[in-house]
Amino acid sequence: MIRTATPADVPVIHALIRELAEYEKALDEVRASEEQLREALFGERPAAFAHIAEDDVTGEAAGFALWFLNFSTWRGVHGIYLEDLYVRPSARGGGHGRALLTELARICVERGYERLEWAVLNWNRPAIGFYEALGARPQDEWTVYRLTDGPLAELGRAAG
Repeated sequence: MIRTATPADVPVIHALIRELAEYEKALDEVRASEEQLREALFGERPAAFAHIAEDDVTGEAAGFALWFLNFSTWRGVHGIYLEDLYVRPSARGGGHGRALLTELARICVERGYERLEWAVLNWNRPAIGFYEALGARPQDEWTVYRLTDGPLAELGRAAG
């Protein structure tokens, strides 16, 4: 049901990213192209990794997980940061999300990584309930900050 993505999966990963963005009411924010994904996942120095959940009957992609390595200075080891986890609505309840997270947890254990982390939108109660049922807990004492677009460019120019 779960397999490592291949270069042939880039179009479906791109489509799934767009479906996720539409679900999150942010489709207009998706700028990534298939070429960018291909380079990030399968280029000379991959910076991200992906797994595909396949439908047991049709073999078609039911969902995906896209992740990268992070590092804990306190623990001194890598971890996995799950950037996106998405299961198509028609496939939800079939165990695909759990199977994707199980595979990432297996990778963590096998490689000695001590954290598997991700963010979830506050309004996404079904996802929050799913994650908490697996034993995941919110990190309420942390607030995520982000620089993008104009503010990022302005700060970057200040370095020169």
